[in-house]
Amino acid sequence: MQDQQPLWTPSEEFRRQSPMFSFMQECNQRFGLSMPDFCGLHAWSIADRENFWTAVWDFCGIKGKRGERALINGDLMLEARFFPDAELNFAENLLSRSGEGDALVFWGEDKVRDRWSWDRLAAMVSRLQQAYRALGIGKGDRVAAMMPNMPETIACMLAAASIGAIWSSCSPDFGEQGVMDRFGQIEPKLFIACSGYWYGGKLQDVTSKVSAIAQRLNVPTLVVPYAGSADAVVAATPDARTLDAFVAPFEAKAVEFVAVPFSHPLFILFSSGTTGVPKCIVHSTGGALLQLIKEHRLHCGVVPGEKVFYFTTCGWMMWNWLVTGLAAGATLCLYDGSPFAPDGNILFDYAQEEKFALFGTSAKYIDAVRKSGLTPRTSHDLSSLRLMTSTGSPLSPEGFSFVYEGIKDDVQLASISGGTDIVSCFVLGNPLQPVWRGEIQGPGLGLAVDVWNEDGKPVRGEKGELVCAKAFPSMPVMFWNDPERAKYHAAYFERFDNVWCHGDFAEWTEHGGLIIHGRSDATLNPGGVRIGTAEIYNQVEQIPEILEALCIGQDWDDDVRVVLFVRLAAGASLTEELVKAMKTLIRTGASPRHVPAKIIAVADIPRTKSGKIVELAVRDVVHGRPVKNKEALANPEALDLFAGLEELKT
Repeated sequence: MQDQQPLWTPSEEFRRQSPMFSFMQECNQRFGLSMPDFCGLHAWSIADRENFWTAVWDFCGIKGKRGERALINGDLMLEARFFPDAELNFAENLLSRSGEGDALVFWGEDKVRDRWSWDRLAAMVSRLQQAYRALGIGKGDRVAAMMPNMPETIACMLAAASIGAIWSSCSPDFGEQGVMDRFGQIEPKLFIACSGYWYGGKLQDVTSKVSAIAQRLNVPTLVVPYAGSADAVVAATPDARTLDAFVAPFEAKAVEFVAVPFSHPLFILFSSGTTGVPKCIVHSTGGALLQLIKEHRLHCGVVPGEKVFYFTTCGWMMWNWLVTGLAAGATLCLYDGSPFAPDGNILFDYAQEEKFALFGTSAKYIDAVRKSGLTPRTSHDLSSLRLMTSTGSPLSPEGFSFVYEGIKDDVQLASISGGTDIVSCFVLGNPLQPVWRGEIQGPGLGLAVDVWNEDGKPVRGEKGELVCAKAFPSMPVMFWNDPERAKYHAAYFERFDNVWCHGDFAEWTEHGGLIIHGRSDATLNPGGVRIGTAEIYNQVEQIPEILEALCIGQDWDDDVRVVLFVRLAAGASLTEELVKAMKTLIRTGASPRHVPAKIIAVADIPRTKSGKIVELAVRDVVHGRPVKNKEALANPEALDLFAGLEELKT
């Protein structure tokens, strides 16, 4: 049964003060329209993509030459080109302000704090740009960084983008082979690494790892001081310099911006790599900028000077999302380390002290705060906070409720979903509509998002594949080393011809919102009925004794049976009563078909570096198949817990 009342409804003042409302009014006037609401705006944005994206360019003040043509070959997903005559520079758009006001604020757990003004950021970008050029780095060359989410990382990225180079990053907790699986494919001209980092209050030494990677890449290395000794890392690494030494010969001057075509490569991001060597997904300068500034300005309502925070590492596409907030004139609040160091309050301490307008995090974090017993609503002043966003996995209905009961009762909560593949969101929040418990508010403007059944027909009120039926600017330019685009085509267009199939199992709601039920490749098929794993997690993770769950389908007796693994809270045990309680909750909250045939307690659950549980890898282990790329996991040793389990032999 659907909730009768929304958790949050925008006031008329909130709606009218939002940039999205201003944009809608501007489009009504400019194009002779009479769109009254978000639904009308979205329908027009996909019916008239040329005028919509032109209007986004103009409204958001994109710097560059737009050209007359907004879209060519628009009916062909793989041949469509947005703004084919445009020239622009990503860094020029992000260095959108000047002066002594804050561009970047940084907390490294409780160990390090720093503030960078817009002028300080531009000065460092200028010096880095000159140093890159002195190394012979230019348009199309790759710069690869294994860095924390800190101001220097953003400066290094902007310097690369300013000269038309291509940026790629990962976080410093990746293992040597995990880094090589990524950067080894793209052959960078420069490797950037930190001197060490903090996690959980402990110094993490990276000296031997940086040295080994640098030697295997066989390129110069730039060592950025943070934790530990930069001099020690330099001494152990051939052809390495500290940041100070690297930029010492160069004085800050006005940053030069090399104009590049709209489709010029900007970022290389990587798939999770849990089913093989990661795919290198190449994103374009114009596509990433236009799509992300649309999300910041219109969907998130960001205005110049606001504080925008997202808890992310440099190995997750949300870092690329976050940094683009500079183009909206926002002050970015960066954090690196554990979100619970030294205790569970640190991110809310940060939000209170810096007066976040936007607090972005993961569904797992919200659930962890809920289970920790913290109530930031009563312990912290979050009066500045108007928008909280959640991604990484579906946010449970209980997670929605907790935000309003435990964090803030008058905040817009936007569950968002998209991915590395599009460096942005397919479905997300908007300031013009209510928030309903357990639902994503709606599709992104300019994106022809739909849910299709197995026969390729749109469906309402039933689950199906999340698709996008028309081309959009932030589609990848290509995969690296995929000249015939065979891997690219196979990844998104094999299921439905000329339609992007994203791999999410989704459902429209009666309110025009969406629910993501998990990844399509992880759906369960007992008795031939498709079941989303998120539907099971939403039930069992309500139980205090259950910290986390992972569900797979095990091939059994010519069918598939549902197997649920649970990680228990300290002091809890998997009693018959607890098993019965879980099964009852699943049966009544989901359906009898969702009830697991087996429930097994495990000490840990394997996850990727960005915190996503890896159902497919566990499924492979249970079936005795090799897991191809354990380097992609944060805790690969956890996979051993699922091998040869006696409980799964009967």
